[in-house]
Amino acid sequence: VQLQASGGGLVQPGDSLRLSCVTSGFTLDAYNIAWFRQAPGKEREGVACITGTGAYTHYAPSLKGRVTISRDRDEKTIYLRMNNLKPEDTAVYYCAATPASMGLGFDLRVYDNWGQGTQVTVSS
Repeated sequence: VQLQASGGGLVQPGDSLRLSCVTSGFTLDAYNIAWFRQAPGKEREGVACITGTGAYTHYAPSLKGRVTISRDRDEKTIYLRMNNLKPEDTAVYYCAATPASMGLGFDLRVYDNWGQGTQVTVSS
């Protein structure tokens, strides 16, 4: 199981950004994928997750409305679109995978497979 996150960068407040998580080595339909983020000095927190089939999504309440998770089955890629970025969105963003049987959510304990992270910095 491999995940490769990319798409981060330095953006200004109010900008939008799309992160990508390219997956390989497993059948995407059989896994749920989540985006997490970790800001300096803070705990890792869930942002959004999607079922392996793409049928269901779940968002962190504080971010719902500003972020959208989606899945391209043919490209085996999970996207995270973030709008109206704020300085407090600055963090390293990670994608992670867990078998679909583990359910849809942000319990860190069930995510065994992680990408390397991509830095998002929101600053004027």
